[in-house]
Amino acid sequence: MIIDASAYIGHWPFRRLRYNTAEGLISLMDRNGIDKAIVSSINAVFYKNCQEGNEELAEEIEPYRDRLIPFATLNPKYIAWREDLERCVNDLGMKGLRLYPLYHRYSLLDPESRELLQEAAKRKLPVEIPVMLVDPRQHHWMDVDTQVSLNDILEAADKNLENTFIILNSKTADPVLERCKSGKPPKNIFIEMSRLTAVLNKSIQAVISCLGVEKVVFGTGIPFHYAKPALIKMEILDISEEEKEKIYWKNISKLINLS
Repeated sequence: MIIDASAYIGHWPFRRLRYNTAEGLISLMDRNGIDKAIVSSINAVFYKNCQEGNEELAEEIEPYRDRLIPFATLNPKYIAWREDLERCVNDLGMKGLRLYPLYHRYSLLDPESRELLQEAAKRKLPVEIPVMLVDPRQHHWMDVDTQVSLNDILEAADKNLENTFIILNSKTADPVLERCKSGKPPKNIFIEMSRLTAVLNKSIQAVISCLGVEKVVFGTGIPFHYAKPALIKMEILDISEEEKEKIYWKNISKLINLS
């Protein structure tokens, strides 16, 4: 079993994406042996009202609910986010949140963010935060030119201990590793491994040593990225098959209460 914690559906305004529909994503998953994937709406990142993207996502994936697991995109600065959260969870069956503080221009430490995180904690919804969607070094001039700070995520995690945070698409885990060296590893942080290294400086192995294999989840970033690099990294990791199973699907399955 393989569950991808980091997949997307929708239109990217700055370049063409392929396999960015529900049907296309399923075909890409089949090609790479991925059984299920957590998905969110790319459109919701750019719509003035995120909820319209969530509604589109729920409608599009309806025939594939056995394989595609929806996460809601919400903006705590948008006045109706509470009503949208209720509908996403109770009516649309969404299993978590995926937040974009850079694109929606807020801080995870803002009072509004705190309120949203509190509501997510009450519902036991994991919160995914993509550090980036595409490499900011090659960004379109109208796109954001930076990425979410891991230190900001760690500070938010410290202040919201009831929440579970999953860091997506990060090329480094240095701030997390520094916490471990100081004897204060974060308790409520999980890391998706697709952009980390399994050879060179072996940052995946370093995270496993730091947080434990139970805090690492598999992801690819499809359709923004190819799935094969993440799969190859998993193949060459020098850990037991039982530990690989935890990364491939068991860890994320527990977080979303997947039966």
